[in-house]
Amino acid sequence: MPQKAGTMGREKALLLDCDGVMFDSVEANRAYYSSILRHLGKPGMTDAQFVFGHMQTADETLRFLFPDPEEHRRALEYRRRITYLPYIAQMRMEPGLTAMLTALKPRYATGVCTNRTDTMARVIEDHGLLGYFDVVVTARDVARPKPDPEMLKKAAASLGVEVRNAVYVGDSAVDAEAARAAGMPFAAYKAPNLAADRHIVSHAEIPGLLETWL
Repeated sequence: MPQKAGTMGREKALLLDCDGVMFDSVEANRAYYSSILRHLGKPGMTDAQFVFGHMQTADETLRFLFPDPEEHRRALEYRRRITYLPYIAQMRMEPGLTAMLTALKPRYATGVCTNRTDTMARVIEDHGLLGYFDVVVTARDVARPKPDPEMLKKAAASLGVEVRNAVYVGDSAVDAEAARAAGMPFAAYKAPNLAADRHIVSHAEIPGLLETWL
């Protein structure tokens, strides 16, 4: 079930992707998947493999990295043994995230929509973000992860906000596709070449963006 807190009647919302928006997780994710690849005697994660894994769930990424059924089985077995938890400390919070969320709280509901599965709760806890979000929806909470719009629609419904009154901030093509399919305004974060309604490069821009957009 998505994690949820009260929204106190707020009718507009900000929804954030996790990796690439809330956190620079390049180092952590590359180290995590590279450890699995090397365990099975393969080179570390390539740039092309990373681009795919950045957008997809861990399950989809492992299917992509290990198309051979036996290797995939062994990768899943190793993944269960090591878990992602030791890599959370390598994730680097984007500058200004908590200040932006604090500034928005009186007027806007806030949430996370991410293709992460079983790690998001610990990411929030370990990085001191407990209480900052009214709802957290992960790939585990929906039948179809991004780019399907189910996640964004679920978050908006949980907040009691119409999709047109919520802005989703993401950094990948699957984020843009999910927002477009949901009918939700989309802002691209540090992704100037990504098709989006708006483009931003810092969290400090978000309060002003919401004021003029919603």
